[in-house]
Amino acid sequence: MAIRKILKYGDPLLRQKSKEVSKISKKIQTLAEDMLDTMYANNGVGLAAVQVGELLRMFVIDVSNPKEKYNPIVLINPKIIKKDGAVGCNEGCLSFPEVYTEVRRYKNVTVKALDIKGKPFIIEGKDGELLARALQHEFDHLNGILFIDHSRNRFEADKVLEEKGLPHVEVDKLIEEAEMEDIIATTNSIVVDKIEDDEKAEGND
Repeated sequence: MAIRKILKYGDPLLRQKSKEVSKISKKIQTLAEDMLDTMYANNGVGLAAVQVGELLRMFVIDVSNPKEKYNPIVLINPKIIKKDGAVGCNEGCLSFPEVYTEVRRYKNVTVKALDIKGKPFIIEGKDGELLARALQHEFDHLNGILFIDHSRNRFEADKVLEEKGLPHVEVDKLIEEAEMEDIIATTNSIVVDKIEDDEKAEGND
């Protein structure tokens, strides 16, 4: 087990598409353990392999309450098989230290993946809760998509990025989500939370 270096926004590797894991070997299992160690050490609730420099389709999450026992979940070769609804949420990322901005996410999402032993399973995130948003956030990483690509206001995102000394939003990477925006605007469904910078020790979501 080891704590690995997390790539920061601006590193070109974060924009590359990860490849499927062909075999769940001891090396892959060790990587998963290292990713969990790294995530917990940085008070995160999710981390994708690409964020520690490995272009592999796998990520780890743990959305347990700070007062609860850890509940780590490893997802290998995940696929989103169902998604619907929309919510707005204030999101962050371990590759963007201290940066938070409002983004769009599906309200409900169902993901199929393999666990650390190669057994298939299905996990559902519902009602715009942290699990639903974390699954989408980490899955995006596997396709070179970053949370700022879902920004509801890229100018506000640019302001925060600039304050933290990070590059501005890449306009050509922004994802058009007019239908989702309409749903959010209509329902005024805003979730204030952080995806990858969950201060577990202090009990913040």
